[in-house]
Amino acid sequence: MMAENMRRLRGLHLLILIGATTALIAGCTAPGDTEQGDDGASSASASAEPECDAEETISYVCGLQNAEDLVRVGTTPWLLASNLVAGGTPGAGKISLIDSEEKVAEEFFPGETPALSNDATMFPNCPSIDLEHLEVHGLSIRETAPGMFRLYATTHGAVEAIQAWEIDATGDKPQPTWVGCVPLPSDVYANSVAMLSDGGFVTTKFLDPTNADRFGAIDRGEVNGGVYEWHPGGSVTAVPGTELSGANGIEVSADERYIFVTAYGTDEIVQFDRSASPAAKVSTPVDIAPDNLRWTEDGTLLVAGVNSSPGTGWSVFEITPSDLTATKVAGYPVDVWLQKASTALAVDDEVWIGTWSGDRVGYYPAP
Repeated sequence: MMAENMRRLRGLHLLILIGATTALIAGCTAPGDTEQGDDGASSASASAEPECDAEETISYVCGLQNAEDLVRVGTTPWLLASNLVAGGTPGAGKISLIDSEEKVAEEFFPGETPALSNDATMFPNCPSIDLEHLEVHGLSIRETAPGMFRLYATTHGAVEAIQAWEIDATGDKPQPTWVGCVPLPSDVYANSVAMLSDGGFVTTKFLDPTNADRFGAIDRGEVNGGVYEWHPGGSVTAVPGTELSGANGIEVSADERYIFVTAYGTDEIVQFDRSASPAAKVSTPVDIAPDNLRWTEDGTLLVAGVNSSPGTGWSVFEITPSDLTATKVAGYPVDVWLQKASTALAVDDEVWIGTWSGDRVGYYPAP
Protein backbone atom coordinates (compact mmCIF):
# COMPACT_ATOMS: atom_id res chain seq x y z
CA MET A 1 0.00 0.00 0.00
CA MET A 2 2.81 2.43 0.84
CA ALA A 3 4.52 1.74 -2.49
CA GLU A 4 1.24 2.30 -4.30
CA ASN A 5 0.65 5.59 -2.45
CA MET A 6 4.17 6.73 -3.30
CA ARG A 7 3.64 5.97 -6.96
CA ARG A 8 0.36 7.90 -6.93
CA LEU A 9 1.90 10.97 -5.27
CA ARG A 10 4.88 10.85 -7.61
CA GLY A 11 2.53 10.63 -10.56
CA LEU A 12 0.80 13.81 -9.41
CA HIS A 13 4.18 15.56 -9.28
CA LEU A 14 4.91 14.47 -12.82
CA LEU A 15 1.54 15.72 -14.01
CA ILE A 16 2.23 19.14 -12.50
CA LEU A 17 5.72 19.37 -13.93
CA ILE A 18 4.71 18.69 -17.49
CA GLY A 19 1.12 19.87 -17.52
CA ALA A 20 1.85 22.28 -20.35
CA THR A 21 3.61 19.58 -22.36
CA THR A 22 0.64 17.27 -21.95
CA ALA A 23 -1.76 20.01 -22.97
CA LEU A 24 0.26 20.80 -26.07
CA ILE A 25 0.43 17.16 -27.12
CA ALA A 26 -3.12 16.13 -26.24
CA GLY A 27 -4.83 19.43 -27.00
CA CYS A 28 -6.47 19.51 -23.57
CA THR A 29 -5.66 19.88 -19.89
CA ALA A 30 -4.50 16.69 -18.23
CA PRO A 31 -6.00 15.55 -14.92
CA GLY A 32 -4.01 16.96 -12.02
CA ASP A 33 -2.38 19.76 -14.01
CA THR A 34 -3.17 22.33 -11.33
CA GLU A 35 -3.31 20.01 -8.33
CA GLN A 36 -0.48 19.69 -5.85
CA GLY A 37 -1.60 16.39 -4.46
CA ASP A 38 -3.50 14.99 -1.50
CA ASP A 39 -1.72 17.12 1.09
CA GLY A 40 -1.73 20.54 -0.60
CA ALA A 41 -3.86 23.17 -2.24
CA SER A 42 -4.07 23.87 -5.94
CA SER A 43 -1.01 25.71 -7.20
CA ALA A 44 -3.44 27.90 -9.13
CA SER A 45 -4.75 29.16 -5.78
CA ALA A 46 -1.37 29.60 -4.09
CA SER A 47 -2.29 33.20 -3.23
CA ALA A 48 -4.86 31.77 -0.82
CA GLU A 49 -2.07 30.41 1.39
CA PRO A 50 -1.52 32.17 4.74
CA GLU A 51 0.72 35.06 5.63
CA CYS A 52 4.45 34.66 5.20
CA ASP A 53 5.23 34.04 8.87
CA ALA A 54 8.15 31.88 9.96
CA GLU A 55 7.35 28.51 11.50
CA GLU A 56 9.48 25.94 13.29
CA THR A 57 13.00 26.95 12.15
CA ILE A 58 12.09 27.84 8.58
CA SER A 59 11.34 31.37 7.33
CA TYR A 60 9.92 32.47 3.99
CA VAL A 61 10.07 34.92 1.14
CA CYS A 62 6.66 34.89 -0.53
CA GLY A 63 5.17 36.06 -3.80
CA LEU A 64 6.99 33.61 -6.07
CA GLN A 65 5.29 30.95 -8.18
CA ASN A 66 6.72 27.42 -8.19
CA ALA A 67 10.35 28.45 -7.60
CA GLU A 68 11.61 25.03 -8.69
CA ASP A 69 15.34 25.86 -8.83
CA LEU A 70 17.69 28.35 -7.17
CA VAL A 71 21.22 29.55 -7.95
CA ARG A 72 23.44 32.23 -6.43
CA VAL A 73 25.03 34.99 -8.48
CA GLY A 74 28.66 34.39 -7.49
CA THR A 75 29.28 35.43 -3.89
CA THR A 76 26.76 38.29 -4.02
CA PRO A 77 23.58 38.33 -1.90
CA TRP A 78 21.52 37.85 -5.08
CA LEU A 79 19.75 34.58 -5.85
CA LEU A 80 17.88 33.63 -9.02
CA ALA A 81 14.75 31.47 -8.91
CA SER A 82 13.03 29.75 -11.80
CA ASN A 83 9.24 29.99 -11.94
CA LEU A 84 7.93 26.67 -13.28
CA VAL A 85 4.38 27.58 -14.16
CA ALA A 86 1.92 24.71 -13.74
CA GLY A 87 -0.30 24.27 -16.76
CA GLY A 88 1.72 26.66 -18.95
CA THR A 89 -0.18 29.81 -18.00
CA PRO A 90 0.46 32.24 -20.91
CA GLY A 91 2.76 35.10 -20.02
CA ALA A 92 3.49 33.79 -16.52
CA GLY A 93 6.92 32.21 -17.07
CA LYS A 94 9.75 34.21 -15.55
CA ILE A 95 12.91 34.28 -13.48
CA SER A 96 12.81 35.95 -10.07
CA LEU A 97 15.58 37.86 -8.26
CA ILE A 98 15.88 37.34 -4.50
CA ASP A 99 17.87 39.54 -2.13
CA SER A 100 19.06 36.97 0.42
CA GLU A 101 19.99 39.70 2.91
CA GLU A 102 16.85 41.82 2.75
CA LYS A 103 14.60 38.75 2.19
CA VAL A 104 12.64 40.24 -0.70
CA ALA A 105 11.99 39.10 -4.28
CA GLU A 106 11.14 40.79 -7.57
CA GLU A 107 10.79 39.88 -11.23
CA PHE A 108 14.17 39.59 -12.93
CA PHE A 109 13.25 38.44 -16.43
CA PRO A 110 11.51 39.33 -18.63
CA GLY A 111 10.43 42.45 -16.72
CA GLU A 112 8.77 45.40 -18.41
CA THR A 113 11.48 45.90 -21.06
CA PRO A 114 13.45 42.68 -21.54
CA ALA A 115 16.90 43.01 -23.10
CA LEU A 116 17.17 40.59 -26.05
CA SER A 117 20.35 40.17 -28.11
CA ASN A 118 20.62 36.86 -29.97
CA ASP A 119 24.24 35.76 -30.34
CA ALA A 120 23.91 33.98 -33.69
CA THR A 121 27.57 32.93 -33.66
CA MET A 122 27.28 31.06 -30.35
CA PHE A 123 23.68 29.95 -30.85
CA PRO A 124 23.13 29.67 -34.64
CA ASN A 125 20.08 27.40 -34.40
CA CYS A 126 18.07 29.45 -31.91
CA PRO A 127 14.68 30.55 -33.31
CA SER A 128 14.38 33.47 -30.81
CA ILE A 129 12.50 33.42 -27.51
CA ASP A 130 8.72 33.22 -27.08
CA LEU A 131 8.09 35.14 -23.86
CA GLU A 132 4.36 34.45 -23.92
CA HIS A 133 4.79 30.69 -23.59
CA LEU A 134 8.08 30.46 -21.70
CA GLU A 135 8.40 28.03 -18.78
CA VAL A 136 11.65 28.22 -16.82
CA HIS A 137 12.74 25.04 -15.02
CA GLY A 138 16.35 24.16 -14.07
CA LEU A 139 19.16 26.74 -13.71
CA SER A 140 22.96 26.82 -13.99
CA ILE A 141 25.25 29.82 -13.60
CA ARG A 142 28.97 30.40 -14.12
CA GLU A 143 31.15 33.51 -13.81
CA THR A 144 32.77 34.42 -17.14
CA ALA A 145 34.57 37.62 -16.12
CA PRO A 146 34.67 39.70 -12.92
CA GLY A 147 31.05 40.56 -12.17
CA MET A 148 29.80 38.94 -15.39
CA PHE A 149 27.92 35.63 -15.52
CA ARG A 150 26.38 33.25 -18.04
CA LEU A 151 23.05 31.72 -17.01
CA TYR A 152 21.55 28.63 -18.65
CA ALA A 153 18.03 27.35 -18.03
CA THR A 154 16.03 24.36 -19.17
CA THR A 155 12.84 25.79 -20.61
CA HIS A 156 9.58 24.53 -22.03
CA GLY A 157 6.89 26.20 -24.08
CA ALA A 158 6.97 26.98 -27.78
CA VAL A 159 10.47 25.44 -28.01
CA GLU A 160 12.09 22.85 -25.76
CA ALA A 161 15.51 24.41 -25.29
CA ILE A 162 18.35 25.50 -23.08
CA GLN A 163 18.02 29.30 -22.97
CA ALA A 164 21.01 31.54 -22.25
CA TRP A 165 21.44 34.94 -20.59
CA GLU A 166 24.34 37.23 -19.83
CA ILE A 167 24.12 38.61 -16.29
CA ASP A 168 25.87 41.89 -15.48
CA ALA A 169 26.35 42.03 -11.71
CA THR A 170 28.84 44.91 -11.67
CA GLY A 171 26.22 47.46 -10.58
CA ASP A 172 23.91 47.78 -7.63
CA LYS A 173 21.63 45.04 -8.94
CA PRO A 174 22.20 42.28 -11.54
CA GLN A 175 20.85 42.93 -15.03
CA PRO A 176 19.96 40.16 -17.54
CA THR A 177 20.27 40.08 -21.32
CA TRP A 178 18.89 37.09 -23.21
CA VAL A 179 21.52 35.97 -25.75
CA GLY A 180 20.23 32.78 -27.38
CA CYS A 181 19.27 29.16 -26.98
CA VAL A 182 20.06 25.59 -27.94
CA PRO A 183 16.97 23.67 -29.11
CA LEU A 184 16.77 20.10 -27.83
CA PRO A 185 15.73 16.92 -29.67
CA SER A 186 11.98 16.40 -29.95
CA ASP A 187 12.06 13.39 -27.62
CA VAL A 188 13.80 15.26 -24.78
CA TYR A 189 11.98 17.00 -21.93
CA ALA A 190 14.91 18.47 -20.00
CA ASN A 191 14.83 18.95 -16.24
CA SER A 192 18.19 20.33 -15.11
CA VAL A 193 21.34 21.71 -16.71
CA ALA A 194 24.98 22.16 -15.69
CA MET A 195 27.28 24.50 -17.60
CA LEU A 196 30.71 23.40 -18.84
CA SER A 197 33.88 25.47 -19.04
CA ASP A 198 33.76 25.78 -22.85
CA GLY A 199 30.27 27.27 -22.74
CA GLY A 200 28.64 23.93 -23.41
CA PHE A 201 26.39 22.03 -21.04
CA VAL A 202 25.13 18.71 -19.83
CA THR A 203 21.40 18.34 -19.26
CA THR A 204 19.05 15.65 -18.01
CA LYS A 205 16.37 14.02 -20.13
CA PHE A 206 13.64 13.60 -17.54
CA LEU A 207 11.29 11.90 -19.98
CA ASP A 208 10.19 11.60 -23.59
CA PRO A 209 7.21 13.93 -24.14
CA THR A 210 6.18 11.95 -27.25
CA ASN A 211 5.76 8.73 -25.21
CA ALA A 212 2.14 8.13 -24.21
CA ASP A 213 3.34 6.26 -21.11
CA ARG A 214 5.87 8.93 -20.11
CA PHE A 215 4.50 9.23 -16.55
CA GLY A 216 4.17 5.51 -15.94
CA ALA A 217 7.74 4.74 -16.90
CA ILE A 218 9.09 6.91 -14.07
CA ASP A 219 6.46 5.67 -11.61
CA ARG A 220 7.66 2.14 -12.30
CA GLY A 221 11.34 3.07 -12.07
CA GLU A 222 12.01 2.18 -15.69
CA VAL A 223 14.91 3.63 -17.65
CA ASN A 224 13.48 6.42 -19.79
CA GLY A 225 16.18 9.07 -20.11
CA GLY A 226 19.68 10.08 -19.14
CA VAL A 227 22.28 12.77 -19.75
CA TYR A 228 22.73 14.79 -22.95
CA GLU A 229 25.58 17.16 -23.78
CA TRP A 230 26.26 20.08 -26.09
CA HIS A 231 29.42 21.96 -27.00
CA PRO A 232 29.59 25.16 -29.06
CA GLY A 233 29.60 24.33 -32.75
CA GLY A 234 28.23 20.85 -32.15
CA SER A 235 24.88 19.13 -31.74
CA VAL A 236 23.01 17.88 -28.69
CA THR A 237 23.86 14.20 -28.16
CA ALA A 238 23.23 11.52 -25.54
CA VAL A 239 26.11 10.56 -23.23
CA PRO A 240 26.51 6.76 -23.53
CA GLY A 241 26.11 4.84 -20.29
CA THR A 242 24.06 7.50 -18.47
CA GLU A 243 20.63 5.91 -18.89
CA LEU A 244 18.37 6.44 -15.82
CA SER A 245 14.77 6.56 -14.65
CA GLY A 246 13.60 10.16 -14.39
CA ALA A 247 17.03 11.80 -14.67
CA ASN A 248 16.54 15.01 -12.71
CA GLY A 249 19.17 17.17 -10.96
CA ILE A 250 22.68 17.45 -12.38
CA GLU A 251 26.07 18.90 -11.41
CA VAL A 252 29.64 18.36 -12.66
CA SER A 253 32.93 18.18 -10.79
CA ALA A 254 35.40 21.05 -11.09
CA ASP A 255 37.55 19.08 -13.55
CA GLU A 256 34.38 17.97 -15.41
CA ARG A 257 35.38 14.32 -15.20
CA TYR A 258 32.41 13.36 -13.04
CA ILE A 259 28.72 14.02 -13.59
CA PHE A 260 26.37 13.73 -10.60
CA VAL A 261 22.70 13.06 -11.37
CA THR A 262 19.59 12.31 -9.32
CA ALA A 263 17.39 9.44 -10.48
CA TYR A 264 13.91 10.53 -9.48
CA GLY A 265 12.31 7.25 -10.53
CA THR A 266 14.53 5.06 -8.34
CA ASP A 267 15.45 7.41 -5.43
CA GLU A 268 19.17 7.36 -6.17
CA ILE A 269 22.16 9.67 -6.42
CA VAL A 270 24.36 8.60 -9.33
CA GLN A 271 27.94 9.41 -10.26
CA PHE A 272 29.15 8.96 -13.84
CA ASP A 273 32.87 8.88 -14.66
CA ARG A 274 33.31 10.48 -18.09
CA SER A 275 36.88 9.19 -18.43
CA ALA A 276 35.40 5.80 -19.34
CA SER A 277 33.36 5.08 -22.47
CA PRO A 278 30.57 4.36 -21.86
CA ALA A 279 30.58 6.38 -18.63
CA ALA A 280 31.22 4.29 -15.53
CA LYS A 281 28.37 4.40 -13.01
CA VAL A 282 28.11 4.16 -9.22
CA SER A 283 25.04 5.07 -7.17
CA THR A 284 23.62 5.33 -3.67
CA PRO A 285 20.00 5.28 -2.44
CA VAL A 286 18.33 8.13 -0.56
CA ASP A 287 15.01 8.19 1.31
CA ILE A 288 13.57 10.96 -0.85
CA ALA A 289 12.51 11.45 -4.44
CA PRO A 290 15.72 13.41 -5.16
CA ASP A 291 15.39 16.59 -7.18
CA ASN A 292 18.02 19.28 -7.89
CA LEU A 293 21.68 19.12 -6.85
CA ARG A 294 23.75 22.06 -5.63
CA TRP A 295 27.43 22.32 -4.64
CA THR A 296 28.40 23.76 -1.25
CA GLU A 297 31.55 25.78 -0.51
CA ASP A 298 32.88 22.69 1.31
CA GLY A 299 32.77 20.63 -1.88
CA THR A 300 29.77 18.50 -0.95
CA LEU A 301 26.41 18.32 -2.71
CA LEU A 302 23.00 19.18 -1.30
CA VAL A 303 19.83 17.54 -2.60
CA ALA A 304 16.24 18.12 -1.52
CA GLY A 305 13.14 16.09 -2.17
CA VAL A 306 9.81 14.77 -0.94
CA ASN A 307 10.26 11.94 1.57
CA SER A 308 9.89 8.43 0.19
CA SER A 309 7.45 7.66 2.99
CA PRO A 310 4.18 9.39 1.96
CA GLY A 311 2.73 12.16 4.10
CA THR A 312 5.93 12.83 6.06
CA GLY A 313 7.14 16.05 4.44
CA TRP A 314 10.54 16.59 2.85
CA SER A 315 14.24 16.33 3.63
CA VAL A 316 17.67 17.57 2.61
CA PHE A 317 20.63 15.23 2.20
CA GLU A 318 24.33 16.11 1.97
CA ILE A 319 26.34 13.96 -0.45
CA THR A 320 30.08 13.36 -0.18
CA PRO A 321 31.17 13.14 -3.83
CA SER A 322 34.19 10.88 -3.27
CA ASP A 323 32.15 7.92 -2.03
CA LEU A 324 28.52 9.11 -2.42
CA THR A 325 27.86 8.91 1.32
CA ALA A 326 24.40 10.42 1.87
CA THR A 327 23.63 12.08 5.22
CA LYS A 328 20.30 13.62 6.13
CA VAL A 329 20.99 17.16 7.36
CA ALA A 330 17.50 18.68 7.55
CA GLY A 331 13.85 17.75 7.32
CA TYR A 332 10.44 19.34 7.77
CA PRO A 333 7.07 17.71 8.40
CA VAL A 334 4.01 17.81 6.20
CA ASP A 335 2.35 20.55 8.28
CA VAL A 336 4.79 23.35 7.41
CA TRP A 337 3.57 25.54 4.57
CA LEU A 338 6.45 24.95 2.21
CA GLN A 339 6.13 21.48 0.71
CA LYS A 340 7.31 19.76 -2.51
CA ALA A 341 10.93 20.80 -1.81
CA SER A 342 13.06 20.71 -4.95
CA THR A 343 16.31 22.61 -4.27
CA ALA A 344 18.59 23.17 -1.28
CA LEU A 345 21.09 25.98 -1.86
CA ALA A 346 23.73 26.87 0.74
CA VAL A 347 24.11 30.65 1.05
CA ASP A 348 26.63 31.67 3.73
CA ASP A 349 25.07 30.65 7.06
CA GLU A 350 21.67 29.71 5.59
CA VAL A 351 20.16 27.06 3.37
CA TRP A 352 17.52 28.21 0.88
CA ILE A 353 14.77 25.90 -0.31
CA GLY A 354 12.89 25.95 -3.61
CA THR A 355 9.63 24.18 -4.38
CA TRP A 356 7.94 22.91 -7.52
CA SER A 357 4.50 23.90 -6.24
CA GLY A 358 3.89 26.87 -3.99
CA ASP A 359 4.01 30.65 -3.55
CA ARG A 360 7.25 30.94 -1.58
CA VAL A 361 10.85 29.93 -1.01
CA GLY A 362 12.18 29.05 2.42
CA TYR A 363 15.41 29.48 4.33
CA TYR A 364 16.74 28.06 7.57
CA PRO A 365 20.01 28.30 9.54
CA ALA A 366 22.74 26.07 8.13
CA PRO A 367 23.52 23.11 10.40
